[in-house]
Amino acid sequence: MPARAPAPLPATHPLRRRTSVAVALLALAGTLLACSADGSASGGDRPGASATSATPAPEPVRLTTSFADPTGVPIDAPVTVGTSGGTLDGVRVTSAAGSVDGSVAGGRWTASTLLEPGTDYTITASATRSDGRSVKRTRTFRTVDLTLDEQTFAAVAPLDGETVGVGMPVVVTFDLPVTDRALFEKHMQVSSTPSQRGSWYWLSDREAHWRPATYWKPGTDVSVDLDINSLPAGNGIYGQESRSIDFSIGDAVVSKVDVRTHTMRTFINGELARTMPISAGKAGWETRSGTKVIIEKFRRKRMNAATIGVDESDPEYYDLANVQYALRVTYSGEFLHAAPWSTGSQGSANVSHGCVGMSVADAAWLYERTSRGDVVEVVGSERQMTLENGYGDWNLSPADWKSGSALS
Repeated sequence: MPARAPAPLPATHPLRRRTSVAVALLALAGTLLACSADGSASGGDRPGASATSATPAPEPVRLTTSFADPTGVPIDAPVTVGTSGGTLDGVRVTSAAGSVDGSVAGGRWTASTLLEPGTDYTITASATRSDGRSVKRTRTFRTVDLTLDEQTFAAVAPLDGETVGVGMPVVVTFDLPVTDRALFEKHMQVSSTPSQRGSWYWLSDREAHWRPATYWKPGTDVSVDLDINSLPAGNGIYGQESRSIDFSIGDAVVSKVDVRTHTMRTFINGELARTMPISAGKAGWETRSGTKVIIEKFRRKRMNAATIGVDESDPEYYDLANVQYALRVTYSGEFLHAAPWSTGSQGSANVSHGCVGMSVADAAWLYERTSRGDVVEVVGSERQMTLENGYGDWNLSPADWKSGSALS
């Protein structure tokens, strides 16, 4: 019996399968079309669809400064800070010592003072973007390092809080030379109450004096403001520190010495207070004529002729260990002091080596009433006081004094 043929396999229905795939693809296409209509520009091709453009991002805000390199920033010009891409609202520049004063004008912040050398600073700036949003930006920098050999320090006389006489000039002494005197003088101010007009006079590139046209008025308050910190002095030297000094003027104590009549009269606030017999410098050692100012006071002072160039073998040599009530009036060694060894000549002869000697009682009286800056006016000698030999400022007329200003 012939073998039985196997049963045919079930039909796979290829047409039905293709139809199912087509339906699935149409469903996916519908889903994609829905997404495009909600958030994609791909629906722009459809009739009635409107194209939209994205809002441009605001320009980023960046800080701009007067220096490019944040290390070794120069100190000879005020630092400035600005912004690009926004409007500057405010700036703070700080160091460990505190904030730097400054102000915003014309879209830039400018420091009102020069910065310290060798110092780390932080800039914190606030600005407004073009979209109105406020932002903050920060930046750090360090100023150039300077050695002490590159900085000049100003010592000032009188001292802060001191009361001095009516002849006391303001004396500023620099430990390194100031080449640009005019620039420094613009930053060296003296004011007083009541006000008195005056001027600076440069004795050298290391020393400048300020005095009014006439003696100070008794009771005047004086302020000295040296705004020279980091100011370029020239030749790679900068001001080391700004100084502010306040001092007062006491009574007008003016002593008038006549070496020909061997007398000294002391006036206090214009009234004659005492007349004293004195002995001044003998021939070859004449006391200098002119206006002098008390430089310093000593209750006791050793005086040795070697300090004025006299050798121990010279008959004019002396060494006095305990001179009382000594008032220095020149750098070269002139004093007013007690001279009990010459009381027999006081009032009648000049026997000293240039000092004005008087009795112990008169010297003590004068010492107690005298301050640094009091005036001693000497007449009767052919030998003249010079500007540099102490505080010789009053030996120049106001016009000649003003000519010594770097700004004249």
